[in-house]
Amino acid sequence: MTTLQDFLEHCRQENEPDTAWSAPLQALWYAEKGKWDRAHTLSQQGDLPEGAWVHANLHREEGDLSNARYWYGRAGKPESDAGIEEERHEIITQLLTS
Repeated sequence: MTTLQDFLEHCRQENEPDTAWSAPLQALWYAEKGKWDRAHTLSQQGDLPEGAWVHANLHREEGDLSNARYWYGRAGKPESDAGIEEERHEIITQLLTS
């Protein structure tokens, strides 16, 4: 899978993420499915900068902006001005191409 559209199609058609994907990418899959708790758990696995970025996005979604700021710092990313879904799609695109 190489594109955002492929990823989103997988979300629509499948019941589980690909287990070969990284934990942050699986977390994003669950976020797209509206399964915030599962996404939150997966975003914290492995103490990865990518996971911290996903974690920040999830805390923005729940409205916990101070916690989101902390996780942006851990990810080495600036706070996003984009919409939550737009930022999530940006993260997905970057993880798919890295």
